Amino acid sequence: MSRSWVSPGVAYLTRGLLSVIFPTASSVIIIGRLACLQGFPVSPWLLSVVVLGAAPLWLAAYIFVGVISQRRKATRLGARLVPCIQGRWPGNLDKLLNTIQRFKVEYLGQPVLDEMKELGPTLNYRCLWEDYIVTTEPQHVKTILVTDFHNYVKGAKFREAADSVFGTGVFNSDGKVRASMFHRTMTRPFFTHDRISHFEIFDRHANRAIALAKDRSRMDLAIDFQDLISRFTLDSASEFLFGHCTDSLSVELPFPDNTLQSTNTKGRGDTAAAFSDAVSQAEHAISRRVIIGTAWKMTEIFADSTAQHMKVIDEFLDPILKAALARHSTAAKLDVNNIAEDQTFLDHLIKLTSDFKVIKDETLNILLAGRDTTASTLTSAIYLLAMHPEILSRLREEIISKVGPIRMPTYGDIKEMKYIQAVLNETMRLFPALLELRPFREAVHDTTWTSPEPGKKPLFVPGGVMVIYSVFLMHRRTDLWGPDALEFDPDRWLDERMQKYQLANPFIFVPFNAGPRICLGKKFAYNQMSFMLIRLLQKFSAIALSPEPAMCPPAWWAEKDGRQAIERFKPKFHVMLYAEASLSDILCSHLTGFFLAGWYVGQDGSCR
Repeated sequence: MSRSWVSPGVAYLTRGLLSVIFPTASSVIIIGRLACLQGFPVSPWLLSVVVLGAAPLWLAAYIFVGVISQRRKATRLGARLVPCIQGRWPGNLDKLLNTIQRFKVEYLGQPVLDEMKELGPTLNYRCLWEDYIVTTEPQHVKTILVTDFHNYVKGAKFREAADSVFGTGVFNSDGKVRASMFHRTMTRPFFTHDRISHFEIFDRHANRAIALAKDRSRMDLAIDFQDLISRFTLDSASEFLFGHCTDSLSVELPFPDNTLQSTNTKGRGDTAAAFSDAVSQAEHAISRRVIIGTAWKMTEIFADSTAQHMKVIDEFLDPILKAALARHSTAAKLDVNNIAEDQTFLDHLIKLTSDFKVIKDETLNILLAGRDTTASTLTSAIYLLAMHPEILSRLREEIISKVGPIRMPTYGDIKEMKYIQAVLNETMRLFPALLELRPFREAVHDTTWTSPEPGKKPLFVPGGVMVIYSVFLMHRRTDLWGPDALEFDPDRWLDERMQKYQLANPFIFVPFNAGPRICLGKKFAYNQMSFMLIRLLQKFSAIALSPEPAMCPPAWWAEKDGRQAIERFKPKFHVMLYAEASLSDILCSHLTGFFLAGWYVGQDGSCR
């Protein structure tokens, strides 16, 4: 079933032209009326000035009135405007272009961090006269997610940018009824304790992934771990949710570029790989739209940039969904809370609705959440463990002591293993997977935020303005996490620092969101990530990063401060955080990441 699309750029362009034509025509009419008065001269140069200058003057007046209106509203509420970036060009166009360029070559979040050093943890990244309030203040995050939850919605701007991919799914839903009731009523019963603790599916696909890693290890070749783990999470999520495995692990892994075999898999097409690539491309398109702002519509006047990718996604999903619908009679009304042991998430959805679009949008949203977030976190975890072999050794000791070198872990095992949870928490603190989807909100009504600076007036947040809370930057603030905030140290989740920082201020750590929109798959994600780490480290005793030039950051990064100076990969984001292979591939779908090059550990404990 194809997705219909009407160019939003045409409507945007039409409104833009009207905004130019209306003031010009109005001014000409006024001049014409004045010309009818006796003695009022109208010369060609005057008409030229009116025609050329009317639209800019009206725009300037509109902007000026808007700023004055915001100041008056802020004064009435006893507040002040959020500190705004100041560029040299109209509309801060120079800042916008500079930021886009810096995103391509600099460390993730650095352009925004530099502005915050000047303006504070909450600022207005106002570009092209459009307000974007960005904050890393946990009190503001708490306001958005909990205390004033209903005043912050995804909003029309974000929905328009993401609609062609996420449709009406949970990522793109809004409002109390739509988000909190409909989507969560459909999803919550399926993510029960009994279901998330059934590890047979995880084990089957983990064994396949590890077997592929063993084969390459025996060949003394590195593997693209980001690719491998994305296949594991895709196969696991598709079978868990749909009862239909994508079987992406059956396709041969890509070889490193510096080997003779590197050309063997290039251009090889299979449905799972095509689906995965299409998803990455579509997510890049959403990211591009959000960064550009409302003006993204002008870049897609003649074609939807996600259309070709969604065609691939639809061709993959549609047969699965139609087959599931065919197995169910829409007339049968079963108890939606009574979920059979062998019932999948898709079966559960079909009990609730027969609307094909709703089912497709919801399943795609949940599938991507189950695939991308877990794959991103596990990739970051392996990278950090490779950078810190002493932490890897300690984690492996816990795994062997609690589970042993062979046995499949149980839910009870994982619940007792404190260090593995600390490792995952610390990974998500430094490299939170979801950077773009959840942190975007739009304020419904005028409101205020408490000032991050004691003694100053609260900050005014106008209704209709986009607000963004940067989890990535907040998780790294030294004033919130201590002077060692940029270090990878799982012990901070086990020693006195836990009480001093995180427990004293819970909203400094929100990788799974909080409040009414907290991620329902949180326990599922923890279990899947823990399970895979356990299985992996039962078989591998060491992990090393491959010296592939493509994955290394620029040499000049070493001259900078903080983690940028020590990082061995280039963190980037579309909808999720991922590892970028090279700057020239920023918009490509095949994302080469970290490489696992360890020693296979036999059942007898010997390495080979």
